[in-house]
Amino acid sequence: MWSYWAAVAPPPRAIRRKRGKSMALRLLFLFLALSAIYADEGAYIGVNVGTALSNMPSPTMVAALLKSQQIRNVRLNDADPAMLAALANTGIRVTVSVPNEQLLAVGQSNATAANWVARNVVAHVPAVNITAIAVGSEVLTALPNAATLLVPALRYIHSALVAANLDGVIKVSTPHSSSLILDSFPPSQAFFNRTLEPVFVPMLKFLQSTGSYLMLNVYPYYDYLQSNGIIPLDYALFRPLPPNKEAVDANTLLHYTNVFDAIVDAAYFAMAYLNVTNLPVVVMESGWPHKGDPTTEPDATTDNANTYNSNLIRHVINSTGTPKHPGVSVPTYIYELYDEDLRPGVASEKFWGLFDANGVPAYTLHLTGSGMLLANDTSSQTFCVAKEGADEKLLQAGIDWACGPGKVDCSPLTQGKPCYDPDTVEAHASYAFNEYYHGMGMAAGTCHFSGVAAITTTDPSHDSCLFSGSGGRNGTVLNGTSLATSPNSTSSTSSDAHGFYQSKVVLQILEALLSGLVFL
Repeated sequence: MWSYWAAVAPPPRAIRRKRGKSMALRLLFLFLALSAIYADEGAYIGVNVGTALSNMPSPTMVAALLKSQQIRNVRLNDADPAMLAALANTGIRVTVSVPNEQLLAVGQSNATAANWVARNVVAHVPAVNITAIAVGSEVLTALPNAATLLVPALRYIHSALVAANLDGVIKVSTPHSSSLILDSFPPSQAFFNRTLEPVFVPMLKFLQSTGSYLMLNVYPYYDYLQSNGIIPLDYALFRPLPPNKEAVDANTLLHYTNVFDAIVDAAYFAMAYLNVTNLPVVVMESGWPHKGDPTTEPDATTDNANTYNSNLIRHVINSTGTPKHPGVSVPTYIYELYDEDLRPGVASEKFWGLFDANGVPAYTLHLTGSGMLLANDTSSQTFCVAKEGADEKLLQAGIDWACGPGKVDCSPLTQGKPCYDPDTVEAHASYAFNEYYHGMGMAAGTCHFSGVAAITTTDPSHDSCLFSGSGGRNGTVLNGTSLATSPNSTSSTSSDAHGFYQSKVVLQILEALLSGLVFL
């Protein structure tokens, strides 16, 4: 079977990671992640906290931002004592890290590892809720010469936790780049780079024996970017397409609607190839840049970052699982809290943050579809309207869908009723789109309609025609593109309601989009 994901190997971490400072605009980002203890209380979303900022906020400010946004799980790229002190008594679940530059010493000496644990863990618990230690980061790709020290480092750190009677509450693992998985599609044929098996096999056995999990970094953005158009953007962004357009693993007949699930399942199959079948996967990094060089990185946009992260969060919180393990949560940490302006590399490297250094949101994540209440959310003052000058055929297709499968009461649009005039496709579409948008609780992605709808703060009500959400508040148009999964998509098994335009026009567009792809 031909592999369209495996056609491109994700670039190494050195050219893939870490990001900078955002532009605020007028958009407000409000982030809330439901937190739960992995394997005991369900799925959770966390966030990475990097420090490569020219004006890094103080630890107290970082902790205040986390608390204000009710972020309950964080991963630090070190074990900075000031940051840990700021997180004390907050209840926030913390993953601390042994930086790569300290790995050599820790991996060569049990005593050094014990001192590291005493200084960076024991000294801070139980005030700081440390739940995991990430030993190094993508060591096998970023620091291959230290590969032979990785498993000893894991064992030494774990032994120190055992001595401190903390091994029952603090897990030890190490994050890996997904580029270690070869032939990732179809997932059933995936395997880890075989040259690394002398390290990988004992590492997996260690994780299994200690009740830990495989830490994996998953970046569909890079898979999409490096595929040269082979991977559709919608698949990278979690936008479902009709079942007959889904990627199918011919060996298992499992259907894949997004790159994230395919990579996670590829990891499961690759572990099974090494006779490890009961080790959970936790995604330690995933996200999408909200800005980049418009010439070379046209898909590093606020809209796409919003779409990806909104959909990812919903996917995780709903415990959607993967096709191989449906309903099994995949806890995931968003990359990252702040834009990191000191990161080298291409422009997008600096713009993966949810906030800038001043705590100004990069964009608004609408997560009400995940059962989340966003702090300080002002979305109740917004409306969904047709974009000015939009294609009338697409607008009509949107009306037909909203008033049909979308179950909108469109009787006010009939002749003689309050919203019949003006009798234009654009006006009628605005009413239908807004009714669907508010009927769905203004959930992420419910104001898209194949890109011809926009969110606005201007009340479109007129005369006796009142739009849902009307409060007489005038304002400006916000971002009009998709915030997450679009209502013109196929129904999914998640709690969000999605619909697929049955219009021939939209079907033709989707068919044209995927006409060059081979899935079977």
